[in-house]
Order: sequence, then structure tokens, then C-alpha cells
Amino acid sequence: GPVADAVTCDAVVVGAGPAGASAALALARQGRSVVLVERGPFPGAKNVYGGVVYGRVLDDIVPGWWDEVPVERWVVRRSTVVMTPTQSLSVDFRTQAWGEAPYNGMTTLRCHFDAWLAAKATDAGARLVTSTVATGLVRDGSGRVVGVRTDRDGAELHAPVVLACDGVNSFLAKEAGLLPRAEAAHHTLGVKEVHHLAPGVIDERFGVAGHEGVDMEILGCTRGIPGGGFLYTNRDSVSVGVVVSLPQLAEAGVRPEELIADLVAHPTVAPLLRGSTLREYSAHLIPEGGYDTMPPLAADGLLVAGDAAAMTLAAGLWLEGVNFAIGSGWAAGQAAARALAAGDTSAKGLASYRADLESTFVLADHKRLRKAPSLVLSDRVQQRYPGLLCDLAEGMFTVTNPTPKAGVLATTRRAAARHGVTLRQLAGDGIRGLRIFG
Repeated sequence: GPVADAVTCDAVVVGAGPAGASAALALARQGRSVVLVERGPFPGAKNVYGGVVYGRVLDDIVPGWWDEVPVERWVVRRSTVVMTPTQSLSVDFRTQAWGEAPYNGMTTLRCHFDAWLAAKATDAGARLVTSTVATGLVRDGSGRVVGVRTDRDGAELHAPVVLACDGVNSFLAKEAGLLPRAEAAHHTLGVKEVHHLAPGVIDERFGVAGHEGVDMEILGCTRGIPGGGFLYTNRDSVSVGVVVSLPQLAEAGVRPEELIADLVAHPTVAPLLRGSTLREYSAHLIPEGGYDTMPPLAADGLLVAGDAAAMTLAAGLWLEGVNFAIGSGWAAGQAAARALAAGDTSAKGLASYRADLESTFVLADHKRLRKAPSLVLSDRVQQRYPGLLCDLAEGMFTVTNPTPKAGVLATTRRAAARHGVTLRQLAGDGIRGLRIFG
């Protein structure tokens, strides 16, 4: 409903994505009055993400969440694929354990998932205000944040603490001086197409049944531009796309939809999508600088969570964001509730938030894998290894009669030489990978 000239509450949460909804839920459960501000007509309306969500972070927040979450499919097959324009090599893992509670990952459409999570917050007592943009921070004489201005005739929402969960390139975190001006180098562009296919056709082509789904992560499909591709099965559609480095995409002068067209036409992917109809195309900025590029997470009267705090783990084998958004939003809500109870919402009073995150998976995983982006996005991994690995597999499995088979070492040396890689570089990158991921 309409906002009066100035509404006063305990906390204002900006952005009803997974971080904001979790923060509002945590505060409402502590009996605090919370206003959750969302610029879209409903939570999730502005989200183009359609990927895999790892829901175990919800175990303590919404016990038995898997019985009610709007899931498309539970991922039981995970394929890691490297490809060249004419070859592909995949490590395909499948387990039935992921197809039963408490599950591992699920494909979900964010318009459904975000609306479901935000409804948990409103059920607990949070007030949701939609179609409203927080246009700036309100400060008191000492510079402390005491609320937000909105685009509803400049109406203001006042509170001792504001939680900025307003996504990548957070306008509020920037205004507070916590986020630097956007550095293209720390962002990637995710572009995605959604192709409609009948559920039975998806089951047959991907070797799954019922609520089972597949997650494919792909390297070598971006014309050498640092990044990767993905393919996820939804109930009656398949999401396919690429995530690429912003500066290098611009440098290459390639349009992102050309990269998706390459992927969709690839001999490995084309048969999976045959006869499908394109339902939507979307693009989204992703913060991928990792742990070392995260902003300070608290200021006087302000906390930052989720994508606004660059909490996306893009470490090659792992591409996770929603679970970190939920974990950080929940921790931010808890910290804000503690600060309100203690009557101190200064940066010092809110400092328990960062400490909490450091002790949970949210920052522990980011810290452990902080060097992963530099390896995964490196020239050799992106431009040389996909071809090298495919040639190595082809060399080992090609029957060369009447010539005797070459040994593994000779085949490796030949494939490496063809792609301008020495065995020493190969070993060095292997050791570096073990150090980062080990």
C-alpha cells in the first residue's frame, strides 16, 4: 500500500531477493518491525537467474523446506564438460542420494523461489512494499544512516538500521562509500536462453525421470573469452547460456548472443535441444571478484549482504550465489536484531555480522577459494586446456592400426605441444589447482 510521508520501523531491508527476504525473516522472527522494499511488482520479478540453488542453507531457517519450495527439478546428474568447436570431453557424475531429502541442488526459477522466500518473511510479520525504489540513504547530522528515501513522491522510511540487499552494483552500498565505482574487471556478464521442451522429452534426452534434473558446466565454449557455459534442466524447459568476463567480451567485439548460438549449435548440445522453442533471453551482471574484492560489510546504521557485497563464489567447479545470499542475509538480520536489542547500530555495534560470516561457510568458502578465479580465468585454462584435454582423449581412444599405440606420456606430450603448453606448465597448473581447491 502507499507509504505515508515517513514510516518509522526497526529496520528497512532494500531488495526482496534471497538475501533481503532472509534478512527480513530473521528480524521479523525476533519480533522486530521490518519494511522490505522491492522495486519489482513482486519479489523475483526482476530476476533473470534460472540455475541451480543449493538449499541446505535453509535447513535451520525453514525446517523441511524441500517439501514446499517451488522446485523445478532436483539435480541428480552433474556434468563437467570441456569442449572445442568439434569435440567435447565430459566427467559425468550421477547419484541417487541427491534425488532424495535433504537433496543437494535444485533447479528453480527465481520468480517463484524469491516470492516463496519473501512470503516466509511476510508470514513472520515483515511488511512488503513493492514497485518502490530506494533512491538514496537518509542520514542524521552525524552522518549515520537512519533510513532510505523512495521514489514514492520522495517518501522516506526511517529506521536505526538499513540492510542493503539491492544486488550487484548496489546503489546504496556505493552511496555509503562501501563499494567502489564498479570495476568491470570484477564483473562477468551472464546471458541465458530458456528453451521450452516437453517434460517427457527432457526425461528421455537427459536420462532422468520425474523430478530429476541435470546440471552441465562447460569450459571452452566462449571463443577464448574468459568464462564458461552452462545448461540446466527445468521441469518443461532447458536454460542454456554463458558467463563471460566483461572487459574481454568488449575487447573481443563479440555479442554474447553469438556465444550462446555457438553453444546451442555445438554437436554435443544441439541434439539435446532439437525441436525446442526459445522462450526468453536475458542478461545479468555477476560480481566475481571474490573474497579480495568484498567491500566493508557494515557502516553506521547500514549492513550489506548478498550480491551487493560481492558474495558470489565463481570458482570454476563451483558457481554459487543464492546460498551465500541466504546465508549472509540471515546473518545480517540476526546481527541487526542483536544491535537493536543492545541499542547500538553503529558500525561497531553491527560488527558481529562480519565475525559470524567468517565462522560460517559464507566467508570460509570464499576465503579458501579466493585464488580460484585467477586460475580458472587464466589464459591456459581458458584457451589451451580444453583443446589439449580433448586431443589427449582423442589420441588415447583412436585406434591407429597398423601403427602401434603411442604411450600416455607421448600422447600427452604431443597434445601439449600442439597447444603450446609444456609438461612443466601442465604440472605447475596442476599443483596450483591442488593448492587452491585442496
